[in-house]
Amino acid sequence: MTSAPAWFPPYPIRGVRVLHQRQNCAPHFAEITVDFEPAVEGFAFAVAEGLTVEYEPAGDLPRFFDAVAAGIKEQLSLPDHGVVAATKVVLRQARAEALGSHELAFKITGYLAARMALEHTAARRI
Repeated sequence: MTSAPAWFPPYPIRGVRVLHQRQNCAPHFAEITVDFEPAVEGFAFAVAEGLTVEYEPAGDLPRFFDAVAAGIKEQLSLPDHGVVAATKVVLRQARAEALGSHELAFKITGYLAARMALEHTAARRI
């Protein structure tokens, strides 16, 4: 008999901070802090009201934030986790730099943030 999949997150997980930085010929830089909150169903992503990021051109920021959401959603959709994601994710802080900040760097931070949150809940179940 198999047990029903766990719901993620079972409780609010606040302040998941990820710094993704790689120095080489194709540098990466992205830093985020996100909260994971239980939702009724599905996946929702929001940017905290009043979030400001010092970065130029500012027009790139919405694409960076979308990349964070895509990375989180992709990680939570992997079948081997055995979880049903009913999650609202709120981006609380973000930092970008002129050299190395791009969509891929932010997608990776989203992916890593979701992994950290999943590991946090798995550790509490043990």
